Amino acid sequence: MSKPVLREVYVRNVITKSNLPVCDYSVNPYVGCSHGCRYCYASFMKRFTGHQEPWGSFVDVKFWSEIREPSKYKGKEIFIGSVTDPYNPEEEEYQRTRTFLEQMQFSGARISIATKSDLVLRDLELIRKFPDARISWSINTLSEDFKSDMDDAVSIERRLEAMRIFHDEGIRTTCFISPIFPCLTDVEAIIERVKGQCNLIWLENLNLRGSFKPETMEYIRERHPELFPLYDEIYNRGNMSYWEGLDRKMRAFAESIGLDYVVNDDSMTRPFDAPPALVNYFYHERIKKNCTRR
Repeated sequence: MSKPVLREVYVRNVITKSNLPVCDYSVNPYVGCSHGCRYCYASFMKRFTGHQEPWGSFVDVKFWSEIREPSKYKGKEIFIGSVTDPYNPEEEEYQRTRTFLEQMQFSGARISIATKSDLVLRDLELIRKFPDARISWSINTLSEDFKSDMDDAVSIERRLEAMRIFHDEGIRTTCFISPIFPCLTDVEAIIERVKGQCNLIWLENLNLRGSFKPETMEYIRERHPELFPLYDEIYNRGNMSYWEGLDRKMRAFAESIGLDYVVNDDSMTRPFDAPPALVNYFYHERIKKNCTRR
């Protein structure tokens, strides 16, 4: 993929109030992301920025003044990376995420970081200064070939190694198995691989909507034609039986390997050394609303 178009933008405040159930505030040091994930839900951000370029081909780099009164965020949960990857390749040069962490390191805020990168290892010692910090990596396959079809982020092995290092250092980690591609994401294999190096394992379904829906459906038609009738049933006809069946299957699998199976639980009260909880985070209703019925 060619280098993205970069633009420096200046914002009054990089911290915004969040409606997400997992945090009080969100921080996105960039607009856009050069990972170019073919399924990225955050592509809706284009309509707020005036960008006409394809999603994945531009990155706006945010600059802001010193954060005022960082202590007012003490005890609050700040989610870094709700609509961008805060450790995209541009972060290595611009260090906007690191700047935010430096400005907030004595605030007492609790941070969660979502990424597909191992660049986050650069900031391990800085992240350690935040109480109850946690880092999540999106991993929806163990196949590097399928990964390369879907995004331009670092390899799965590099993500897994970064997760292991953080967990070994006593920092909470989450494996976000997202998005689950029906019959392509081997959920059980991923769980077996990561269960010894994370505190939570989240499961989220592939939710096709917007401009990337036809592109993804065409990818399935061309590369996995045997699965196209299933995807047509799910994403054009609103048939929920696949996800309902996967829910039952994951519940039984969790029980068979001694993991708790919960729904939409983002709790951090479990002991650090306890086995990870397996969290069903399927958006069944959202899929229904975004299906194009015939």
